[in-house]
Amino acid sequence: MEENPMREIRIEKVTLNVGCGGDLQKIERAKKLLEMLTGKKPVTTKSKRRSTFGIAKGKPVGVKVTLRKKDAEEFFKKVLLAVDKKVKQSQLDKDGNLNIGIKEYIDLPNIKYQPSIGILGFDTAVTFERPGYRVKRRKVKKGNIPKEHRINKEDVIKFLKEKFGVAVE
Repeated sequence: MEENPMREIRIEKVTLNVGCGGDLQKIERAKKLLEMLTGKKPVTTKSKRRSTFGIAKGKPVGVKVTLRKKDAEEFFKKVLLAVDKKVKQSQLDKDGNLNIGIKEYIDLPNIKYQPSIGILGFDTAVTFERPGYRVKRRKVKKGNIPKEHRINKEDVIKFLKEKFGVAVE
């Protein structure tokens, strides 16, 4: 029996984030880094409210880039090579989102050290979806995704093993 094509899992987006904690020079270096890695223009993230770290509301605290479709999949493959295709169960949440931290950008394949950037690390958040997930993005009436169509941790583990050959520990 053929599997239902609507049950197929795919990568919705890959979000790269560099937290800088309000250091403006580090923010500039992080922008250069993300632009070099992805070819896309990064966005500066701002603090939402005054924190215990003493950063005022609305001040820049980091930089991020979101990749979708082919770009997302290609970059995700590079990240998997950097972590030797091994992922821990703790890096997956209950909704099947995957988070991988890269300590140094030079861990990625074919990336050379840039003196103008220095050594920076970044976080990679991978969001998965099934066909029909656009229901959750509706403006008029927020649609709820039926329980049996939602993605969970086990579905993502199976998908990562089959499609990318990832070992989940």
